[in-house]
Amino acid sequence: MLGSPVAHSLSPVLHRAAYDALGLDGWTYGLHECDEAGLPGFVDGLDGSWAGLSLTMPLKRVAIDVADRVSPLATATGAANTLVFGADGRFADNTDVAGLVAALREAGVTTARNSVVLGAGGTARAALAALRELGDPAPRVLVRDTGRAAALREAAERLGVTPDVRDDLADPGTATRALAGAGVVISTLPHGAADVLVGTAWSPSTAVLDAVYAGWPTPFAASAADAGCRVVSGLSMLLHQAVEQVTLMTGLPGPVEPMRAALDEAVSARA
Repeated sequence: MLGSPVAHSLSPVLHRAAYDALGLDGWTYGLHECDEAGLPGFVDGLDGSWAGLSLTMPLKRVAIDVADRVSPLATATGAANTLVFGADGRFADNTDVAGLVAALREAGVTTARNSVVLGAGGTARAALAALRELGDPAPRVLVRDTGRAAALREAAERLGVTPDVRDDLADPGTATRALAGAGVVISTLPHGAADVLVGTAWSPSTAVLDAVYAGWPTPFAASAADAGCRVVSGLSMLLHQAVEQVTLMTGLPGPVEPMRAALDEAVSARA
């Protein structure tokens, strides 16, 4: 795992559990602090023993620049969280989309309608792709300043979706009204940023995914759970995007349940 900071990452727990379950003796997975300027040199210095890299902020955009091939999904979202090394060079992909889709489906969301995305960053762009896959090509996207959502609008155009980008987050009252009655809500806001929305008059039929997983449940997620909503933790997204990464890097199906058990144990140990 590369990025900055990465010391808190649970990715080693997930990947090492997968390697153990798959019997991949000798496979290792570690953490390395790396910024955007350092990524090209780091990748150029790797030898043939490396299968791939996981990438977190701030590297998801520049990962595309160091790749020889880029998946259509990574190209469309403008972000890659995975580099896989093979005979045909470096392949960049985005497994955040698969992680979101799998996490929502696991919670019983098979079709998305009347969806709302909170935020406009890289995870929000992945959310647009995930909602498209679940059948909603026109979600509402709530941000503080629509003038800063250019990258999201460009990704939407590449994805062929038509989100309604609104500055409702500038006023918590307006935002909570926008969330009332939504079918699916995906919050990509950083920890604490959605706390002002705990007064939402949630419909019990709403499914809420909060991408934050530290300090779970967040006040935002707890308010939805108290109203009877299906609530999905960012831990579920983390698990399923890692399952897809393991598949890409090893060529073997990622072992979901051993990875889930290791993640649960690690989270409990940190509590």
